[in-house]
Amino acid sequence: MSQPATHYPKAPKSQPSARHTLAVIVDNEPGVLARIAGLFSGRGYNIESLTVSETEHEKHLSRITVVTSGTAAVIDQIKAHLDRLVPVHRVVDLTEQGEALERELALIKVVGKGDHRVEAMRLASAFGARTLDASLTSFVFELTGSTEEIERFIKLMTAVGLTEVSRTGIAAMSRGPEAM
Repeated sequence: MSQPATHYPKAPKSQPSARHTLAVIVDNEPGVLARIAGLFSGRGYNIESLTVSETEHEKHLSRITVVTSGTAAVIDQIKAHLDRLVPVHRVVDLTEQGEALERELALIKVVGKGDHRVEAMRLASAFGARTLDASLTSFVFELTGSTEEIERFIKLMTAVGLTEVSRTGIAAMSRGPEAM
C-alpha cells in the first residue's frame, strides 16, 4: 500500500538582497565615523566598502560613502537609522537614483622575472594601469576603475606574481546636474 503524498505549505518567498551605495553628509567632527560604523555593527549590517573625506571645508562637512547589501526593508531601515543620527545632514541612496558613477583606486604589487615581468607589463598596459614603482624584480601599479575592473585585474595579476593589494574603497556620485 502506498503512502499518501504529504503536502507542505510553500515557504514565503524571501526578498532578494541587493547592493546599495549610500552617500551620507555629516559634520566633520571626532567620533562621527565611529557612531556610523557602530550603527552598522550593532544591528548586524555589513559594510562592504567605506570611504570618508571632508568635502566642504568652510562648513566642516564630510561625505561618507557606504556600500552595503540587504533587502529593500533592511536598506530602508539603515537609511532611517542614519537619518536619525545627530551629526547626519543628508542620506542619499545613489542606487535608487539610477546608475551612479562609482570608482575605486587600487595599488597592486607584482613580483616576478622574465616572462612574468613582461606579462605583468602587458596586462597593466591593457588595463590602463600606471606604473608607480619598478625594480628589477617588482612593480607597483595604480589602477582606477570600477570594482569589477579592479577585481579582473587582480585576478589576472595573481597568475604573474601578485604579492600585495591596497584598495581605497568606492567613491560614488549620481549622474546628471543635480547635487546631493
